[in-house]
Amino acid sequence: MVHVAALPRYIPSPPINSFHVGPLNVHFYALGYIIGITAAILITRRRWRAVGGDPDVVNDLALWVVPAGIIGGRIYFDITTPADIPHEWYGVFAVWTGGLGIWGGIALAAVVGAWRLRRLGITVGVFANAVAPALLVAQAIGRIGNYFNKELFGKPTTLPWGLEIPYVYRVQGGIPAQDLHFATFQPTFLYELIWDLALAAFLVWLGHHARIRPWGLFALYVAGYSAFRIFEESVRIDSSVYFLGLRLNMYIAIILTLAGIIWFVLAQRQPERPVVVLSTRARRAAAEASPAQAAADDAGSVAENTQNAEGTGHAESTETTESTENAQHTEGAEDAEDRPATDQAVGDPGGVATARSEE
Repeated sequence: MVHVAALPRYIPSPPINSFHVGPLNVHFYALGYIIGITAAILITRRRWRAVGGDPDVVNDLALWVVPAGIIGGRIYFDITTPADIPHEWYGVFAVWTGGLGIWGGIALAAVVGAWRLRRLGITVGVFANAVAPALLVAQAIGRIGNYFNKELFGKPTTLPWGLEIPYVYRVQGGIPAQDLHFATFQPTFLYELIWDLALAAFLVWLGHHARIRPWGLFALYVAGYSAFRIFEESVRIDSSVYFLGLRLNMYIAIILTLAGIIWFVLAQRQPERPVVVLSTRARRAAAEASPAQAAADDAGSVAENTQNAEGTGHAESTETTESTENAQHTEGAEDAEDRPATDQAVGDPGGVATARSEE
């Protein structure tokens, strides 16, 4: 008789939280953030291209906002959970051990990103709509690192998806003494992962099916994510700064939920204005290339008129002229695809915004 091992009635904790590549110790937490950031860049490039923007702008922006996000996230973590800072001289900087506050990271990254976009001459609100779903995907992937660090768990539970937390991590997590004897806890990191992906999909769907003004999707990102954090903070029991009996993050979640909703309503009520999706340099390049393109089109028209005048007696010459015209039109189409015209409306296949570039 074959005995089949019974499946565990809980989510087991991973036995390791890092691995070695030669002398380098790679933490899953850091790896999750790297993968998440990469995914966010790729998604934003695709969405930004869909509204006529130059996808290389996303790479340029990432060089500024990613370091800003890490710095802002760590500062927020150090302020709101000082008890979790490692007792080492480098403890306040030890992001590889866990500890990046989402709100702090997004806040500083948004300020730096807005500054950079304004210098490039790009309308910030349109780009914010493009990046909103990508941020949620990055956050979801990053939450996998919390699983390997055995952190970000909630109240004790006997549910089948309860997360096993070893005793030493229960103590390090700063949970109340009366809960130390429990073995399985609510996997709040998993709840947030699922919510982030669902909210990202909703924002993409809404952008395709509704006319969303600049900043609209980003405002919904702020409201939607913060609304979930109200629930999450009511379940979490790990260490945190408390104020009037509630976790500090609970107050922030409530404030940002209301602020995000009001922000979205105000954004949707704004009158439609011309927006710029190409950088100043790209617009100048397009303006300089326009006369050359016009000359090419004129040359094609002259060739066509000459062909018609000569009649059908010169088939070989006609075939050569048509090939030249086709090459010119193909080149023009490729240029139009790579560099949207700056004096006409740009469509919205990516569901981000309806944009029009200005010279």
